[in-house]
Amino acid sequence: MKGLVLRGSRNVFTVLAEEDAAPDLLRGKSPDKMPVLECRLKGKVLKGAESYYNPLAPGDRVTMEEDPLCPGTAQITAVEDRSTILTRFNQKGQKSQILAANIDLLFCVTSPASPPFRPRFLDRLLVQAEAAGIPPVILCNKSDLLESAEAETGTEERFADYERIGYRVLRLSAKTGQGLDQLRSLMAGKSSALLGQSGVGKSSLINALDTSLAMRTGTMNEKYDRGNHTTTLSVMLELPGLGAVDPAAVNPPVHSARTYVIDTPGIRRMVPDGVKPEELIYYMKEFAELAGRCTYGHSCSHRTEQGCKILEAAAAGLIHKDRYESFLRIGDELAGL
Repeated sequence: MKGLVLRGSRNVFTVLAEEDAAPDLLRGKSPDKMPVLECRLKGKVLKGAESYYNPLAPGDRVTMEEDPLCPGTAQITAVEDRSTILTRFNQKGQKSQILAANIDLLFCVTSPASPPFRPRFLDRLLVQAEAAGIPPVILCNKSDLLESAEAETGTEERFADYERIGYRVLRLSAKTGQGLDQLRSLMAGKSSALLGQSGVGKSSLINALDTSLAMRTGTMNEKYDRGNHTTTLSVMLELPGLGAVDPAAVNPPVHSARTYVIDTPGIRRMVPDGVKPEELIYYMKEFAELAGRCTYGHSCSHRTEQGCKILEAAAAGLIHKDRYESFLRIGDELAGL
């Protein structure tokens, strides 16, 4: 039988069985009452997962078989090919860590204050989304704090620049409800994930979308002005009230007309995964169109060379100074891995 991974920890996974599964355990069940099974891997290593820090993640679709020794449980025998895979580089394990699988959209969640806006952290999320081929959307939660934070952080000016280079930015608030209808419209009928640092309000947004889910939320660490870890592992949730997508849509979702969202733990350090230093330029929108056009072509370091189109664009304001700084810092970090 087949199933959808909802969450997992220490190689124990919670899997939602799919409605076309055959065993007696599932026969006669309606799609809304399909069983959720506790599953373990069959064998020590899942084939195809050897190079990853974790073998599976929420959103994965797996093949499993009932465990004859433990009724009501199953063993995972294989993972199906993924349409998309969102990863980061896990420095502890020195491997790719899977954050989510088979998602249609990545929501990069930020806040203008409490915790403060971190544009270079956001740039890393965007690079990873571009490298994974997953369309990103920037969510500014706590937008009720935008006006008071603008003088100190210049957050709105940065959001305007992200929109200029082609990213969609939603200004919303889980507290006031601002922008939630737009978010619902984007999520409907798709599978998506929320990614961002601790404290930006990922779980609060999910609660605002569906109050029945009652996700745990935390308070800010006042000393360091950052969030405390409340969500401790990624979990996939269904949002049944959002409805299904039109099957005749120009850009239909990857795999499902149901609406799913993956809530992820807050990330304090995001190292892009699967990106070589020389490839970074292709995963930053306004940089990519200038790739190879410098006097020294692809050999240009984009730091001091005469005739460097990146430096010229930065000097002309076509590349924001923060984005240029992100480009240099991420490139240096990737070169040192």
